[in-house]
Amino acid sequence: MSLATTDLSDAHPEAQVCEPEFGDFGGNLGFHGVIKTLKVFEDNTLVRTALEGPGKGHVLVIDGGGSRRCALVGGNLGVLAVKNGWAGIVVHGCVRDSEELAAQDLGIKAIGLHPRKSERGLHSGQVDKVVTFAGVTFTPGAWLYADADGIVVSEQPIHG
Repeated sequence: MSLATTDLSDAHPEAQVCEPEFGDFGGNLGFHGVIKTLKVFEDNTLVRTALEGPGKGHVLVIDGGGSRRCALVGGNLGVLAVKNGWAGIVVHGCVRDSEELAAQDLGIKAIGLHPRKSERGLHSGQVDKVVTFAGVTFTPGAWLYADADGIVVSEQPIHG
């Protein structure tokens, strides 16, 4: 079966589809994998920690509270994600270093760009918790499929 989100959504109407609030910032427009989640706010300490670990083709879903006051992912973290085998990153927040991210072999979706870095140690966060944003509930271990048309989430793999 095709990995196109349009085809997956048509074939699996039970799958969740994100509201269209994300832009593409990585070098790969299409990516998919098992979801790992973080819940943070204007502090990317846990983001770095997660990306330093083995990605195993997973997708890191970061609920940054939708903040547009700083970036949670930048060029250095993009390099780290590729090095450690992450398939993609979805940020309910902002990213920076857009040219560097676009050059990475990585899928990245976020709600926008911001030049300011986050402040480490500002807030605590949570790892592998169910998070909800953009009309979708992201459960660790579920599957995420993304491309230029959007994001589809399913509790089970639906790519055939």
